[in-house]
Amino acid sequence: MSAGTYAPRPGAAPLARMITAQTAFETKMMLRNGEQLLLTVIIPSLLLVLFSAVDIVDTGKGRSVDFLAPGILALAVMSTAFTGQAIATGFERRYGVLKRLGASPLPRWALMASKTFSVLVTEVLQIVLLTVIAFALGWSPHGGPFAVLLLLVLGTAAFSGLGLLMAGTLKAEATLAAANLVFLLLLVGGGVIVPMDKFPGGIRSVLDVLPISALSDGLREVLQQGASMPWGDVGILCVWAVLGLGAAARFFRWE
Repeated sequence: MSAGTYAPRPGAAPLARMITAQTAFETKMMLRNGEQLLLTVIIPSLLLVLFSAVDIVDTGKGRSVDFLAPGILALAVMSTAFTGQAIATGFERRYGVLKRLGASPLPRWALMASKTFSVLVTEVLQIVLLTVIAFALGWSPHGGPFAVLLLLVLGTAAFSGLGLLMAGTLKAEATLAAANLVFLLLLVGGGVIVPMDKFPGGIRSVLDVLPISALSDGLREVLQQGASMPWGDVGILCVWAVLGLGAAARFFRWE
């Protein structure tokens, strides 16, 4: 080795390797967090089993699980992409973690991409678990997988944008309270376990344009009714995704 030559060569790792490593780290941290597991896995699973087994809410004709499973899948997306990500990112921002990571060789956009990939990995695990539970309860889904995948991706984008916007503009304690409050409100009023036709007309017209309502309704149209593509719900999710991600990119504060 000649003088002044170092091995391994100093410098940043390839960008793809950095994103992969950060994604793996974010996913491990999320899965090791007991509160995150409660929010993203245990609560959706318990709601699916409880409301399918016990006739608490009148879901209309057919079996309860056929109505509930699409809504619980939508809830799983919201719990991970919005609530969990908002709380975790908010406290990372408070404790200076984001500031330090932002000064590393990993670009800030790549850090946000890693967080998004971590959300997607977690959602895959959630969906597999909830699907197995739903099948065990007698679920009989219909429709095409492409429509389901498109709705889930758009829902993830919409909720990720809103979660990052909240985490990047509010204090950590305010994010914690607001994210949990929104989760509870949308659980009741987002068409997850209570059919939208149970709400008065004026309130329903507002609830129908929420991202959780569009996602749960779109998944229900495909998986329960066999629709090819619920374009109205897809359009609503696209609008929320553009607005949420755009606002997060514009107003997110790293410190």
